[in-house]
Amino acid sequence: MVRDLLLIYGIFAIYYVITINTIYFGIIMFSFRKIFRIMKETFYSKYDFLSGSKHMPPISILVPAFNEELTIKENVQSLLALHYPEHEVIVVNDGSGDNTTKVLIDEFRLNYYKPIPAEQNTLPTAEVKGVYYNPEFPKLYLIDKENGGKADSLNVGINFSNYPLVSSIDADSLLENDALIRIARKYMENPEEYVAIGGNVRIANGCSIAYGMVQKVRLPKKLLPMLQTVEYVKAFLGGRIGWSDINGLIIVSGAFGVFRKDYVLKIGGYRGGYPGEDMNIIMKLHQYMLDHKLPYKIDFCPDAVCWTQAPDTFKILGSQRKRWGRGNLKNMLELGTQMFMRPRYKVMGWLTVPYNIIFETLSPYFRITGFLALVGYSLIDMTAWNIVAIFMLINVLYGTLIGMGSLLIEELAFRRFPRIRDYFKMVLYTILMFFGYRQLGILWRFLGHIQFFRKNNSWGTMTRTSWNEDEKKEEAA
Repeated sequence: MVRDLLLIYGIFAIYYVITINTIYFGIIMFSFRKIFRIMKETFYSKYDFLSGSKHMPPISILVPAFNEELTIKENVQSLLALHYPEHEVIVVNDGSGDNTTKVLIDEFRLNYYKPIPAEQNTLPTAEVKGVYYNPEFPKLYLIDKENGGKADSLNVGINFSNYPLVSSIDADSLLENDALIRIARKYMENPEEYVAIGGNVRIANGCSIAYGMVQKVRLPKKLLPMLQTVEYVKAFLGGRIGWSDINGLIIVSGAFGVFRKDYVLKIGGYRGGYPGEDMNIIMKLHQYMLDHKLPYKIDFCPDAVCWTQAPDTFKILGSQRKRWGRGNLKNMLELGTQMFMRPRYKVMGWLTVPYNIIFETLSPYFRITGFLALVGYSLIDMTAWNIVAIFMLINVLYGTLIGMGSLLIEELAFRRFPRIRDYFKMVLYTILMFFGYRQLGILWRFLGHIQFFRKNNSWGTMTRTSWNEDEKKEEAA
């Protein structure tokens, strides 16, 4: 009986691996198809001309901030320096316990302004204490509020915003000065249908930062940020480009995205109480548009770049990944089950949601039971180790091939890492990901699920470092 069950499970595992790798391959083929169109469009686009155009849609940039004193100044400097004709920067201090507000008040000489008008309080939020402002920096507002979480801070920013497009930016992130123009150009292609557009998130660890701008692009020197660099390249260039090509994108990163405010208000804004608000709002937008049979597009703009700090310790990275695991599980239980295999939800219902439930949410359980099954095979002498080794090797080689496909897209279209040795270093770390790093990710996601069922909704450990910390260490040495 046990042998029969293990045999059935082994056959299931083989088909599981074949299926997920086939989907990976299909998505990256869509990514290649789309990237050539993007390269052609970019070649003929005159972004310098657009930066002065009065026809560009005004955008409100929302920056939720909680204990961000080490990075917030550079973040705001980069946003104020953007090459964009009309935008406002709304920093929302979410009851920080450090000097986040003091840093901004001192740097930009902000004075107490006024509370948000009652008629603008469309979305329910935690109490807002007031707004700080300086006419010398007419694009900048600082809102001080009671602690309510990231989603609550974004809703406060939406209430206060004055423009029809809102952009969410993490406080530990920096935008390239033409990032908004590149997203806005895509939005202007069809403003009636585009409801959300995500930007490309890259790892800033190791880069040289000055006045809120990336001056020199370099790969991280530490192990974990380097592994995250190739992970992000694969996820964004090899994944999100392809998913957006079939209008099946399930997430716009909270680090950088642009949304139509009217539709965000129609779906009730961001959901608080749990992490994963960036996935939740995209799933709600898909659901709303499809329920009302409205034409729409949720897209990804890979040449609109946001640079962010990556965790460089196992403690902080594990906390982040467990939080992501909780958010994914919550969204699949809340919205995924409503859309799963339902014809009205088209690509989302038939492909995106089933893929996420089976190969993302349930992945830790299949991986862990697969390991236990392997132990069972060994105990009852059912394992042909040479066959297992070949199967695992093929799986690693196939995964490496997919990862190298993402690096090829990077090299063809963007070339942000100019040194040849950088490319070979990324290839090496693409292979190394399969030996420990991915297994840790599975474990962290499983632990995140345990936290979810225990109703642990804490944000977890997240320690910021100064943007120039690496340079200071080098100078000290």
